[in-house]
Amino acid sequence: MSGSVRRMALALCCLLMAPIACAFDLNELSQQLAKNSVVRGPFIQEKHLRAMAQPLTSRGQFVLAADKGLLWQLQSPIAQDYRITPEGIAKRTGAGWQAQPGNNAAAQQSRLFLALLRGNSSGLEADFELQLQGRDHDWTLTLTPRAMLLKQIFSRIEIQGGELVQRIELFETQGDRTLLQLPNSQVAATLTPSERDDFAD
Repeated sequence: MSGSVRRMALALCCLLMAPIACAFDLNELSQQLAKNSVVRGPFIQEKHLRAMAQPLTSRGQFVLAADKGLLWQLQSPIAQDYRITPEGIAKRTGAGWQAQPGNNAAAQQSRLFLALLRGNSSGLEADFELQLQGRDHDWTLTLTPRAMLLKQIFSRIEIQGGELVQRIELFETQGDRTLLQLPNSQVAATLTPSERDDFAD
C-alpha cells in the first residue's frame, strides 16, 4: 500500500469512527512500543506441527532492553538462554556466550521478534506489507512477506497487543505455526546488575 493510499484510508477510518475513537497509525504504534526502556515477563510458546496432535510447548522469561537487545531465557522443557541483538544471536554455554548461525528460520523469527518489540516498524516495512487495525489499547498488526526469503518461510505473521505486545502468531508456508504469548509483561526503568552483565559479555 502506497503512503498516499494509506493516509487516505486512515483518514477515512478516523472520520467513520469519530467521535468514538480514531485509529492510530504505524508511527504511533512504533512510538508506543519504543518508549519503554526495559520490558520483562514470562512467555509461553506453542509450536503446532502438522504431524503432531498436540503442540510442543515451551516456557520461560524474556528481558527486552531498548538500547541493547533481548534476553530469551527458556526454562522448560529444557533450560537454555539466548541473547538476541542487532549483531546476531548468541547461546549461553559453560564457557560464556557463543555466537549462533543466523541464516535459519529460528534466527529469522528472533530478529523479527526483536524488531517488533523495539517498535521498529520501519525495519519491518523493508520486508513486509504491514496492515494495522484497532486502537492504542487493542490493536492487531498483520505482516505479509514481500521478501523472497521470508515468503519461503512465512505466509503471514499476526501480532496483537495493547500498551505492549501480548501475542505473536507465525504461520509458516509448510502449514506449521508458532504461537507466542506474553501474558504478564512489565515495564521497568533499568536492567538488573545480572542482566547488564549478560548484555556486556
